[in-house]
Amino acid sequence: MLDLSYTAPKPKTLSGATGDWELVIGMEVHAQVSSKAKLFSGASTQFGAEPNSNVAFVDAGMPGMLPVINEGCVALAVKTGLGLKAEINLNSAFDRKNYFYPDLPQGYQISQLYHPIVGEGEVLVEMGEGVARKVRIERIHLEQDAGKSIHDMDPAMSFVDLNRTGVALMEIVSRPDIRGPEEAAAYIAKLRQILRYLGTCDGNMQNGNLRADVNVSVCKPGQYEKYQETQDFSHLGTRCEIKNMNSMRFIQQAIDYEAKRQIAILEDGGTIDQETRLYDADKGETRSMRSKEEAHDYRYFPDPDLLPLEIEQGWVDDIKASLPELPDAKKARFIGDFGLSDYDASVLTAEVEAADFFEEAAKGRDGKLAANWIINELYGRLKKDEKELGESPVSPAQIGQIIDLIKSDAISGKIAKDVFEICYTSGREPEEIVETEGMKQVTDTGAIEAAVDEVIAANPGQVEKAKANPKLAGWFVGQVMKATGGKANPKAVNELVSAKLGL
Repeated sequence: MLDLSYTAPKPKTLSGATGDWELVIGMEVHAQVSSKAKLFSGASTQFGAEPNSNVAFVDAGMPGMLPVINEGCVALAVKTGLGLKAEINLNSAFDRKNYFYPDLPQGYQISQLYHPIVGEGEVLVEMGEGVARKVRIERIHLEQDAGKSIHDMDPAMSFVDLNRTGVALMEIVSRPDIRGPEEAAAYIAKLRQILRYLGTCDGNMQNGNLRADVNVSVCKPGQYEKYQETQDFSHLGTRCEIKNMNSMRFIQQAIDYEAKRQIAILEDGGTIDQETRLYDADKGETRSMRSKEEAHDYRYFPDPDLLPLEIEQGWVDDIKASLPELPDAKKARFIGDFGLSDYDASVLTAEVEAADFFEEAAKGRDGKLAANWIINELYGRLKKDEKELGESPVSPAQIGQIIDLIKSDAISGKIAKDVFEICYTSGREPEEIVETEGMKQVTDTGAIEAAVDEVIAANPGQVEKAKANPKLAGWFVGQVMKATGGKANPKAVNELVSAKLGL
């Protein structure tokens, strides 16, 4: 687990004409539940299907159609709450949130305002080695997604695709604990990582499966501490919500722009209007979308078609018992069991697939060496070819073979890179490559000594220079390695050269 004694980062400050200002950020993250069916119907959630092909009668708002809760979605919401160390509410209920969208056929969204399924939790966000922020989760509730309006297919008409309508979302609401653009992006990254480890959301931001509404306000230094003492939000300044952000880079840019916009207004004697804004990535600015609604604007009331949701503690306990090892625990174990650095452990636990790949390659082997080969050699080659780890032509077992060959002195580190390249491009096994290509390292000290004697005899002038300056002994090592085709054991060559030159 992440050590809570880590130093918390200082809040982001921006300079204005009247002095410094601090940022205060809260986030509402909409994470699509990884279920094959929708929240209240059996319609498919497949992405990329033909428009309006994944729509049940209840999704389309047909008269007389009643919603039926998807138990799998409830289980995944509970699993998410447990993964975020949150309180699970055994009694929750669904409400109707009434508003008009052209792509919301029912005219309301089924959500959870008063009694969410998950209560308070937390996310620990690392901002560098030894620096962390604890972001408190206020609640997680289940709700339906809306459809999609398409405006660029015809100059005179808009089209509606209802495939997403009714898809289950988890809205993960944070407290205003985030204090800068970089922290906001790091929070999203950490939350996405946890969800992917849990298997409750695939975190695909490009497809809209993970998107965030970002609430930004600014206040003078010291005001946030007053809020912490009193829980009075007035100390934090008026917030504006930036809607539907699905890029970590754009989230940072939008926060930075919005904070500067609010500071300029306040320092000019104006006031901030609480509103919902959109971020224009092309112009690098936010623009007003609508005034910010409050709960009463949506005329919430309990959904009359759905009974209160009651779950048993035993069911929750069973889900808890099935939780996988989560990123913080896995990182700590990699550092402790394999002796990895904080950086290497962070890289290898960033995705669960990478962690599994490493563990298979490092099982019973030198963990540091395995990490080095995966991070530097394999990742470097994959990046060059614009491939993901899942597309790697080299398996964990083959990385393990290369490590075994190095540790047994069958090949040197230099030869290992040649073996890796052949393995990468051909798929052949490293052990077979070494045998058939004659790449075994020369460990016969007699053969190496003969090569050393030959190089020394042929270069008397260089011998005198090396005796005067021992650093030049490396030249002889290089010549011997060249003469043996790079197959001589480097350690043996170094020792023999030093002995022969009397260094």
